[in-house]
Order: sequence, then structure tokens, then C-alpha cells
Amino acid sequence: MFRSTLAVLAVIAATVTAQAQGLQGKVEGKVYISPTGLFKVVIPVLPELGGDITDTPNVVTFQDDFNVHVSIAAFPQDATQRWEMSTRGLKDYLIYFFSNFVLSDFRQTFEGVQIESAKFVPGTLEGSLLTYLMVPGGTMFADRVPQLSGTRVPVAKRGNLLFVRSGHIFVISTELAERVIEGKSYSKTTAEEDEILRNRLLDIVSKISFAKLPATESAKK
Repeated sequence: MFRSTLAVLAVIAATVTAQAQGLQGKVEGKVYISPTGLFKVVIPVLPELGGDITDTPNVVTFQDDFNVHVSIAAFPQDATQRWEMSTRGLKDYLIYFFSNFVLSDFRQTFEGVQIESAKFVPGTLEGSLLTYLMVPGGTMFADRVPQLSGTRVPVAKRGNLLFVRSGHIFVISTELAERVIEGKSYSKTTAEEDEILRNRLLDIVSKISFAKLPATESAKK
């Protein structure tokens, strides 16, 4: 279930506008509500900028025509996943999940995917894993890549933030669109790229409201 659903993070294209029918979740004003009611988030794209939304029961993706591509995935932890977390501890569990599901799925979809860096951040969301991936041919803004001579494949950079909340493991992912659409004028350093992606991921988190679990469910966390 994890592997097939996580493929959405790498290849899903936004095709349904925020106001359109067809979402499994729902839109109320400027807020998207997940199909399960687990979370709601202020929509990070605007219709005026071509902002679109598409979703599955576990993943919602927002994209516009400018520079936004954000996916929020929330996967329920079954007994096996809860056992893995209890025996490994949170840090090693997040690394395990990222390596075996997120990274593995990216590598099945795009050849040559590499981890640029990864860091456990104990002070964010009661413990989270922040990773940066280099994804050859994996940009969600291919139609805006400058046409250059030769056959250079643009290398997209994707930031990912993993954490556990309400008995689910969340994976928030966003692409640094400027890296592929600005062409030769792009001059950000790796440190600057990391800071931009980190801030954008945290901005998304700040827009999310999580549902409160009943006491019996909270005990399973």
C-alpha cells in the first residue's frame, strides 16, 4: 500500500482546480480537508496562478503555473509500522520509512535519484526527518524548462519532511522549481537551496490543522 501510494509523490500531476468536482477530499473556502478528516490545510495555490488540486485517499497535491508543487501524504500506521517505531525509536523509524518507501519509490520512478543530505530535527513536530533529493528528469515543471542545446536532463531538487502525528506518518514534499526553470540565470548555492526548501516545508506545516483523536486512538500513537 505504501509503495503504490507513494508513487503519487513523484509522478502525480495536478489536474483538478480547487473549485472543481472530483476530489476525494473537499474544499471549503480556502481550505482543503482530507478525505478521512485527519487534517485540513490552507490551500497553498491560487486559481489566478493556475492553482490546481488533485488527491487520492492518502495524498493531496497542489500545483500552480508559477513555482509551487507540494504533496502532503498521510499513511495510517498499521500494527507492523507501530512495532517498527516502538522498537527502532522515532529517529531510526523515520530513516527506515524514508529509505524503504519514499526513497525506494523515487528510485523506481526516476533513474539516478540521489540523497543530497538528510537530517533529523528533534525540535520540529516532536521529531522530524528533513531530506533533500536530487531527481534527474523528475521536475514537475518540465514545460517551463528553458530549451538549451544538447540533451541535458534537468535535475530537480525535492525537499521532504517526515513526521508522525495522530497514528499516521506524514510525508510533505516540495520541489524547488526555480532550479530548473531559471536556466543559466540560476545561481543559488546548496545551502541557500536547502534553506528555501526548509522554509517552504515549514510554511506548509504551519498551514495544517490536525484533527484530535479520541482518547482510545491517541493511546495507539
